[in-house]
Amino acid sequence: MTAAAIPVFEQQDNAPSGRRIPGNKGIWVGITCEFVEFLVLFVVYFVARAHFPESFEQGTDRLSRVAGTIITLLMVTSSFFIACSVATMRAGKRRQSIYWLVAGLVVALGYPVAKYLEISWNLAHGINGESGIFFTVYYYLTFNHLVHATWGILGILWVLARHLAGGYSADDHAGLEALASYWHATDIIWLVIFPFFYVLA
Repeated sequence: MTAAAIPVFEQQDNAPSGRRIPGNKGIWVGITCEFVEFLVLFVVYFVARAHFPESFEQGTDRLSRVAGTIITLLMVTSSFFIACSVATMRAGKRRQSIYWLVAGLVVALGYPVAKYLEISWNLAHGINGESGIFFTVYYYLTFNHLVHATWGILGILWVLARHLAGGYSADDHAGLEALASYWHATDIIWLVIFPFFYVLA
């Protein structure tokens, strides 16, 4: 998925309302590709961990668990707010849906800020991509996740602009559902990354 693919949030799925998937088929193709990409990266993680167990045990203790926990809370909270936006839109409460989406955006923007502060802290403590195999894998996986989250934030901005312009209704809000589906998928991936690097030792 690329930034040019953001309009996929607006594609329609004409399946009957009782059987249709949330969002549209296009976004689920993107989500599937995202899951496959990170599945490969997780395989790399386990292979590296199997070959260098001591590096991974020592590396976890050097990371800031506070930063990891804050990012986790930001991801989970923003996902909840966006889910509330979808739920209120389904109930026909457009204004409340917009408020929830704005709240989701504000919290989501905290993620890149927290990541920047975490990286600054890492570098101040001599932790970079050349500090060992654990940190090479850590930076590669977390930076990839940050890229996907950035696409999600751009998607939130796109959908919010459409929402403010009256582009959604209680009967037609596939774009909002597609955004929520993508953001939830990105959230789930972080919930896997978090224990791998910040908890397991």
